[in-house]
Amino acid sequence: MSLEDRIRSAVQEGLRLKHWLLKDGAPILLDMSSVAATCLRQGGKLLFVGNGGSAGDSQHLATEFVVRLSAERERPALAALALTTDSSLLTACANDYSFAHIFSRQVEALGKPGDVLVAISTSGNSPNVLEAARAAREKGLQVLGLLGGTGGALLPLCDLALVVPARNSGRVQEVHITAGHVWVDLVEERLYST
Repeated sequence: MSLEDRIRSAVQEGLRLKHWLLKDGAPILLDMSSVAATCLRQGGKLLFVGNGGSAGDSQHLATEFVVRLSAERERPALAALALTTDSSLLTACANDYSFAHIFSRQVEALGKPGDVLVAISTSGNSPNVLEAARAAREKGLQVLGLLGGTGGALLPLCDLALVVPARNSGRVQEVHITAGHVWVDLVEERLYST
């Protein structure tokens, strides 16, 4: 396959998945926006977890909730936190317990009934994200997933999940961030439409 063919293939796969999001993912995003809006309206918070690029997406989406998605809509900050950012906490937990517990310890400390854990994983099989979902269940949090492939072992731990039907992490992450932006917009609309 030539380099030009690789470009075409990647972009065509990305377009196919965006069409999937438009057709099959939209109802899930509507339901996820309802869950998040209810959580935030009732004084809860969104806790985001993920590894690698999904950690970046966790931080990105938490930021969109706290700051705002669009400059066209002024609104109060919304309670969202990426559990991927405290290097002292992450390394201490990985050293003293295991890397599998870097998020679950934070969910245990910060999560309250009424909060929502947003678990992002392109495979659905990341041990530390699975442990976070289990901890969230034990604490009475709802779990929303942005997943890929078949959803992996994380899918049954989610109340709702958008499962992008692809195995290529890059293509899955492209859809996750698009879906995430749409999701934030829907939550803002539910909370602050006039």
